[in-house]
Amino acid sequence: MNKAEILIIDDEPQIRKLLEINLESNNYKVWQAENAKEGILMAANHPPELILLDLGLPDKSGHEVLKELRTWYNKSIIILSVINNEKDIVQALDNGATDYLTKPFRNAELLARIRSAIRRNQTDNTESKKVCGDLEIDFVSRTVKRNQEILKLTATEYNLLLLFAKNEGRVLTHQYILKEIWGIGAQLETQYLRVFVGTLRKKIEQNQNQPLHIITESGVGYRFE
Repeated sequence: MNKAEILIIDDEPQIRKLLEINLESNNYKVWQAENAKEGILMAANHPPELILLDLGLPDKSGHEVLKELRTWYNKSIIILSVINNEKDIVQALDNGATDYLTKPFRNAELLARIRSAIRRNQTDNTESKKVCGDLEIDFVSRTVKRNQEILKLTATEYNLLLLFAKNEGRVLTHQYILKEIWGIGAQLETQYLRVFVGTLRKKIEQNQNQPLHIITESGVGYRFE
């Protein structure tokens, strides 16, 4: 059994009920809050393994709730919202959301995103090695292997791959990646990032046109799987 506890913060009773049935049938323990105040209080009193947060709450913007939670809550927060514009998606991800799904969503996809987010919670940040399918990343020796063959990566390519691997399953915005790898002054250089992702894909993907590891989130950023 999963037994992981998930808090749903959403003002729509039918959505909460649908999520409750779906999650409990997959052995998750579910808590529910119908507004921001109740959700923040529940999260503070009994921090769950993961939070599903709606942006359109009646008493406070979901963006405000996200920023408030991120001052102390360090586990995964997945946004579930009918809002499907690039500005809100990027804002939520930059403010610390682990992932973003628009309503209506497919149950199978939501469950996959939840599993990925919970695995990320449970990853030991002191791990010395990470295996992702046919890739093996050794953080100590700074070597990367694909199918047991060592890949020759530049320092920037390695740092980019490291950032992705440390955030497995999480959508990273263009601006976040650029700031982390090249500094705050490079946050508008999305074409620069696109070039480096392309060269990295050539080295780590079996087919760079159908990548299995570095997945493009159109208009937003990338996700590492």
